[in-house]
Parts: sequence; structure tokens; C-alpha cells
Amino acid sequence: MEVGFMSARKKVPNNYKPTEKEPFMNKRQQTYFRAKLLAWKEEIVRSNRETLQHLQDESEQHADIADRATSETDRALELRARDRQRKLIAKIDEALARIDAGTYGYCEETGDPISLKRLDARPVATLSLEAQEQHERRERVYKDD
Repeated sequence: MEVGFMSARKKVPNNYKPTEKEPFMNKRQQTYFRAKLLAWKEEIVRSNRETLQHLQDESEQHADIADRATSETDRALELRARDRQRKLIAKIDEALARIDAGTYGYCEETGDPISLKRLDARPVATLSLEAQEQHERRERVYKDD
């Protein structure tokens, strides 16, 4: 995958930002978002490796029960964060697959383009802002029942 990242990086200048003036999800935009997603994934994987190494290094026994409780709480929080990161990697992989399929950047509910601003802020977005807001309103209604 790193090869794809490097080749994608070469095709898009570092200062390139997709704009509304160009055709939506043209090759240049696809390459930009692919590079962004791959860099994000690479950062998460690197961070996970560091966390796992830290957890292995921290696995010594604590004589004080309070120290041990604190250590266990910290460990549980780290593992929960890693689980969220694992789910995020799956979303990144799904977004990369959508780029390959030509469906990236289009709302799964309406089929309309998702704004470039939203995609730049949340590259794994699958819903337009309007569809996301409707989805969240429905969730609140059903959550209250």
C-alpha cells in the first residue's frame, strides 16, 4: 500500500487543494483524497504500534494496589482508544474502495456530491451534511423512545 501512497503523492502537488471550480471527483481530486486517506491510515498504524510497545513496556507488576488500579485504568482506556482506531481504519479502507469503485464523494442516501469542504475535514464521510443531519435527528427521535 505504501507504493500507492508514494505514487499518489507524486501526482498531487503538496499545495493542491480541491476546489468547486473543477469537475467533481476528477482524477486529481481522487488522487488527493487517496493520499490523504493513506497518510491518515499510516499515522494510525504507527500510533497503534507505539501504544502496543508502551503497553508491553508497562506490563511490570505494581506493589501498590493504587498504582496497579491506575495502570489498569490507563490500559483499559488505551485499549478502548485502539479499538476506535481499528474501526476508523476499516472506514478508511472502505473509503479507499469507494475511490476505486468511483463512488467516493457521493452521498450514500441521496447520490448527491458531498461537499469538498466536508470531505477534506472528514475523508471517510459517506453522507452529505444534510443527510447526516437528518440521520442524527432520526437517531435522537428513536433514542428517546
